[in-house]
Amino acid sequence: MGGAGSVRLAAALLALALTAAGSATTCAAQQLRRNYYSGVCPNVETIVRGVMARKVQQTATAIGATVRLFFHDCFVEGCDASVIVASAGNNTAEKDHPNNLSLAGDGFDAVIRAKAAVDAVPRCRNKVSCADILAMATRDAIALAGGPSYAVELGRLDGLSSSRSSVDGKLPAPFFNLDQLKRVFAANGLSQADMIALSAGHTVGLAHCGTFAGRLRGPSAPDPTMDRSYAAALQAECPANVDPRAAVSMDPVSPVTFDNQYFKNLQAGKGLLASDQVLYTDPRSRPTVNAWAQSSAAFNRAFVAAMTKLGRVGVKTGAQGNIRRNCAVLN
Repeated sequence: MGGAGSVRLAAALLALALTAAGSATTCAAQQLRRNYYSGVCPNVETIVRGVMARKVQQTATAIGATVRLFFHDCFVEGCDASVIVASAGNNTAEKDHPNNLSLAGDGFDAVIRAKAAVDAVPRCRNKVSCADILAMATRDAIALAGGPSYAVELGRLDGLSSSRSSVDGKLPAPFFNLDQLKRVFAANGLSQADMIALSAGHTVGLAHCGTFAGRLRGPSAPDPTMDRSYAAALQAECPANVDPRAAVSMDPVSPVTFDNQYFKNLQAGKGLLASDQVLYTDPRSRPTVNAWAQSSAAFNRAFVAAMTKLGRVGVKTGAQGNIRRNCAVLN
């Protein structure tokens, strides 16, 4: 077949594949709805919210930890709580992949506690999935930190497997440029605007020094896109011989508040990761950063819309999943 014919065929096949994938995602997402548990565990959202309130009161790190756990879960095998499963026997689970080792234990603990509280109610026992509990806990963590509160679609089943190899190539790296970020988000049906909104999850939480060390030291360091005073402060917090467990707040201004300060930081050259700052330095994404730096209401609307779309990724239905008795152990 000639060059033009080959291109047309390839385009047609790609369109067919994307349509099939979209149909499967839409079909699975139709299982989700608000108040899904009203008939079997009507107080589930109140129970989870209470657990999260106590957890956040004990340690503010639970906010960013829970939000990040949800992102990492949905990006790998879909929102099915497979990231919470512990390695056992000959199986190395998702959570032990190098890209997940930085996930803070407080996120896992929050979900485990919430599951225990839900199952302590007789009529709720083994009726609510860990995947849904993680989705609710994430919403509650955001609201407790001052972010938008929104209705969570529920009805996800828990995944039946969790493997380290499934994580390969699925998560955005801290050094990604805009095109790389767009590709990994597009693989989950998320647009550039969704990606920018979800990146603002970095307005809470911590990052290990190693994830941005290259911006502080090296041939062209400090990174010229980074504010000099901010770079100096980070160099002091993360010296060359720093403990690999050391971490800093991702938002230097309001580290435990979920707000649009993230975008203002980017405007000031205070994005912690290269993948954060590129959203401002790249002219294709800068207008969105500027708009949301100016309007917290516009950002909140975009974030809720993006989180809703994220929560529909890879939803397990029917025989594809079940409800785990223990979130860390496959049934």
